[in-house]
Amino acid sequence: MEKIIYDKIDKQVISAMPRAIFEGRIIVINTAAEADKAVDYLLDQPILGVDTETRPSFKKGQTHNVALLQVSTHDTCFLFRLNYTGITRAIRRLLEDTTVPKIGLSLRDDILSLHRRSDFKPGNFIDLQKRMCELGVEDLSLQKIYANLFHQKISKTAQLTNWEADVLSEKQKLYAATDAWACIMIYEELCRLEESGDYKLIKKVEPINNEVNV
Repeated sequence: MEKIIYDKIDKQVISAMPRAIFEGRIIVINTAAEADKAVDYLLDQPILGVDTETRPSFKKGQTHNVALLQVSTHDTCFLFRLNYTGITRAIRRLLEDTTVPKIGLSLRDDILSLHRRSDFKPGNFIDLQKRMCELGVEDLSLQKIYANLFHQKISKTAQLTNWEADVLSEKQKLYAATDAWACIMIYEELCRLEESGDYKLIKKVEPINNEVNV
């Protein structure tokens, strides 16, 4: 069955969709030793979804370092608490690895944020925004892309919470894991559509303003 994709999608349409939730394991990484084991596991996987979170700033001129690096497989997501561990040798090995594709969204921003913590050479990162642009899609947020492809919404209510909190809430952990996992889902669906050609792009018609200024 041909999949319909839209170049633009309304937030009101998304709000009525059922919620997409990561249902796998979520493992929080607080130490360098835990990071070593997690990276060994991740680099043995065929594909990874990645994202980062930074504590929001509500004062002009105030900035924070990236606090969380979330890396997901199809069924397990590791949350690296960089505000505790920093970029360890193992985490750098993960970021520089060229064998396992690491899928993300707006990766330039994520990589720049990670670079502020430590220098590394990014290896085998694939940005979903570029791939979606090639299909003719214009709304390129993770929430809108996922809704466009799967007709489900990703909640963003935890986005502006404190990612440097002593203990991450269940809501924060689920939000972070879902974002990273969703990148894998989107990428695999994009590959399927590109290979099969079994989709149709619909251009959203903008309303015409018929008012006449006098």
